[in-house]
Amino acid sequence: MPQDGDGSTVITMAGYVDAARFNAVQEVEAYWEAIRAGRLVPRRSDIDPRGIERALEYAFILERVAPGIARMRIAGSHLSDLMGMEVRGMPLSAFMTPQGRNELGEILEEVFDSPARAVVDLHAERGIGKPEIAARLVLLPMKSDLGDISRVLGCLATNGEIGRAPRRFDITASQVTPLLGDFMRSPEGDPRKERTPETTGTRSEPMAKYPGLQEPSARYIPAPASTSGQGDRPPQAPKMKPGPRPYLRVVQND
Repeated sequence: MPQDGDGSTVITMAGYVDAARFNAVQEVEAYWEAIRAGRLVPRRSDIDPRGIERALEYAFILERVAPGIARMRIAGSHLSDLMGMEVRGMPLSAFMTPQGRNELGEILEEVFDSPARAVVDLHAERGIGKPEIAARLVLLPMKSDLGDISRVLGCLATNGEIGRAPRRFDITASQVTPLLGDFMRSPEGDPRKERTPETTGTRSEPMAKYPGLQEPSARYIPAPASTSGQGDRPPQAPKMKPGPRPYLRVVQND
């Protein structure tokens, strides 16, 4: 631990300050993890705005519309302040500089396809009427009502005055973490526990569990043993020899 000139201990607060200024991001990520509840990803219908009440102005929900492109279905007021207009229906790439849009598209593809969570550090340069801004973006995948991973719960928090809008950002760092590894290691996330009876191979289960589907089995009766020495062919009736011809015949003559 560093010390100053008089030998007293100096505690560095840089890490704590960096985390504290993006409390909204941490709150949204913790809420997403809670409603995930051991599953691979939560559903869009699991979201309750009261769960992230203190971070609502920074939060948003994205819908995937094309490879690398997702538009905003719901957005907090802070995002509208950054752009100087209503941002619902706009792509997330509208907040990026031209240099950062391709990289953002690649990150979005990983978030949807892996799926993965992403934390992205942003920076907006100083300009006329535009002070320098640091920002952090988090992207957390969700399932739609149809069951496909095409939604994202996100949060974009900034540190500094917005100044003259619109403000656009460059990506300075990003961390994309695939979720499948954590899901496979979690007992609650064992994919075998999510299978339905139609996919678990019920044909290997004894039919005694389903008496209504059973039919009475026929009793096996073996064939009688052959005594004719002809193998499995059934015995044939003996041939009758013709008897002697009679000596007298009755002739009727009218």
